[in-house]
Amino acid sequence: MQALHVKIFLFLGVWGVVNWYSTTHAQTPPQRPSVADVTGAVLTARADSLYRLGQWAGAAELFESALSKEQPASGPMLLKLARAYEQQGDVAKVLYYLQVFSKRNPDEAVLRKMNDIARVNSLSGYETSDLNYFYLFYRQYGIYLTAVLLLLGMYVFGVLLFKSMRREETSTRLKTVIMVYLVTVLIFINLPEGYESGITSNDRVYLRTEPSAAAPVVATLGRGNKVNILSSRDIWWRIFYNNGLYYIRKDAVWLI
Repeated sequence: MQALHVKIFLFLGVWGVVNWYSTTHAQTPPQRPSVADVTGAVLTARADSLYRLGQWAGAAELFESALSKEQPASGPMLLKLARAYEQQGDVAKVLYYLQVFSKRNPDEAVLRKMNDIARVNSLSGYETSDLNYFYLFYRQYGIYLTAVLLLLGMYVFGVLLFKSMRREETSTRLKTVIMVYLVTVLIFINLPEGYESGITSNDRVYLRTEPSAAAPVVATLGRGNKVNILSSRDIWWRIFYNNGLYYIRKDAVWLI
């Protein structure tokens, strides 16, 4: 009987040791790397796969994660983001990514599509105005216009040099032409830096007369409206909207 007790005790002891060893030394199953551990290119590839499967929310999230890792935003990626958010009904994000695409790849068809979406959803700032068409024209042909202006400048410089060598006096008319030319060149060179726009990202964005939270609110914009940005001051953007100058908080706008 005593021998039986010893056998039972030994069996339980061995079983306990084996169970402890298998628990503490079991191999952890391999885990898929988190989003924070992968590169932008890998995230883009995963997003493309989800996009093809019609998993719009997951695709948009991975595309934006890739952008946060400084993955270059290609034209197709921006259009896929716009489509993914269109399928989710997020109009503001659709307009934002179409606007970014249009800024990099000027296209009249995209401009009209944004105008149509904005009109259906009662959003402002996307009207096909003369200013928008002028800016579109500049984005498409600005480099050629700048080249023409530089050639004209070389011609004017040659005329002035020729007159100087012959000791001829420069006429008032020629001086006026030179001044107009210089002003035009400065405008064309600095136009891209002087024109910025943004899209309101909050449901209630307050337009104020001064860059202060204590300043009176003159209007409230919903999410998805487009504003033209003129300058910056601390946490505020100075904007031109509806023929008026106002201030809005920077964290309430997606800068394009």
